[in-house]
Amino acid sequence: MANVILKNLIKRYGSVTAVDNLNIEIRDREFAVLVGPSGCGKTTALRMIAGLETVTSGDIYIGDTLVNDMAPKDRDIAMVFQNYALYPHMNVRDNLGFGLKMRKFSKTEIDRRVQEAADILGIHDLLERKPKELSGGQRQRVAVGRAIVRKPKVFLFDEPLSNLDAKLRVAMRAEISKLHRRLGATIVYVTHDQVEAMTMADRIFIMHNGTLQQSGMPLDVYNKPANRFVAGFIGSPAMNFIETRLVREKDTWFIASEGFKVRLPEAFYPRVEPYADRPVIFGVRPEDMEEHDPATGSDSGNTLTVQAEVVETLGFEVFVYLTCGPHALVARMEVPKHPLTVGQTLEVDLKMAQIHLFDRETSQTIV
Repeated sequence: MANVILKNLIKRYGSVTAVDNLNIEIRDREFAVLVGPSGCGKTTALRMIAGLETVTSGDIYIGDTLVNDMAPKDRDIAMVFQNYALYPHMNVRDNLGFGLKMRKFSKTEIDRRVQEAADILGIHDLLERKPKELSGGQRQRVAVGRAIVRKPKVFLFDEPLSNLDAKLRVAMRAEISKLHRRLGATIVYVTHDQVEAMTMADRIFIMHNGTLQQSGMPLDVYNKPANRFVAGFIGSPAMNFIETRLVREKDTWFIASEGFKVRLPEAFYPRVEPYADRPVIFGVRPEDMEEHDPATGSDSGNTLTVQAEVVETLGFEVFVYLTCGPHALVARMEVPKHPLTVGQTLEVDLKMAQIHLFDRETSQTIV
């Protein structure tokens, strides 16, 4: 296996910059996920690693080798595509072994590697079938198996689960994660699905408009987003954002907007000092809102009066779409003892230690 380094990587198509000065180091045996919305440059970056796209400027290293001018077949990588790219006229056995056959491996070695991949993926009973006789999940396994038999330095996955139904995607996420642990492989995985990124990655690299916004372990990025884009992209449902103003009254700081006013924790005071009486973006995640318990007292300074507009009960939890004055919010709560009804007025408490504030001009995180 090997590490992968992208140094000052740029890719332009005419006047359009798809990847802009991307600097990433993926460690040996790491499961790295490039995640972001469509058009952010993540697949373009992956295809440059694979050698399927030329580099406008910058360098790509696989291990200690500069691979910018190296043909894809010489980079010792294996790629799993979104559409699986299986040969329809070949059975599974021949699909798995075709790449090795082109590289002049012996029949004995090809058979050995195909059997090994079939053992890992549990597809022995599929070896004589044609791709048209397979389900989507089975085709995905075969596509992964074709990469495994190569025994490459680096595995590249380009949104391999996007064609599967929701239940099968969940199952295959677990399968690919187990495969990574078993092979000890370096994996670069591209997806637009932040749930995939959060559940599978050792580290995630969040991209937007061709640039890297933030990288880190999934929970670190979730808890400490670098800017408003990352905060809104990571997490489901997305973080709530409201334009507010920081107000100081004597020695106490408040976040104020039409329809609500809440008190800031004292731990935030040093960081908000430069923003006195300035507009800021207030952010709170849906799970950091809970129905107010009158037993806790009514002067906590973090309670909002809201109205329920939509209630989505999911069994073990409920999503409540709320209005607070002119502001729309989503709360993710435990199922209440007394069912909520549309139009109901209720009070919700904010977990103020978990709220976020963002600079309105730069979108960078304040707290």
